[in-house]
Amino acid sequence: MNAPLPLAADKPPVQLALDAQLCFALYSAQLAMGKIYRKHLAGLGLTYPQYLVMLVLWEADGLTVTALGERLYLDSATLTPLLKRLQAMGLLRRDRPAEDQRQVRVTLTQTGRELWRRAGGIPEGVLCATGCTPDHARVLKAELEELRAHLLAASAALENPTAPD
Repeated sequence: MNAPLPLAADKPPVQLALDAQLCFALYSAQLAMGKIYRKHLAGLGLTYPQYLVMLVLWEADGLTVTALGERLYLDSATLTPLLKRLQAMGLLRRDRPAEDQRQVRVTLTQTGRELWRRAGGIPEGVLCATGCTPDHARVLKAELEELRAHLLAASAALENPTAPD
């Protein structure tokens, strides 16, 4: 049986308030960022996850699906449908190299390589929408990367707890 909801006079402690949650601040900021990216990416015909795949391939073409997934923090079950859609759009190819048929290598097509020219203004447009200076954006990005590293380490520790002495 569920416990009754607290009455207004019996509010939960402040630390349980929605606006006190770091996770909600990150989540709602991500939603707002997604709206900005949708507007900027509409002209390219890409979704935000597809754009991320293209960003990685524009940096380093010819990665394996495994390497691409590691770079994007995505598993192959999530990444494969993205790659299939980008391949259907004519932006990349997926091939199994003769030297190791277990791997799938992802390479840009000429159309995929040329798309980066049209995408060139997106980072500046998004930065403008944030209201951040370039320096503030770099600091914020570094803080978020540090947060991600701590969360990944904590998650790994929870998945593989060490046995007590």
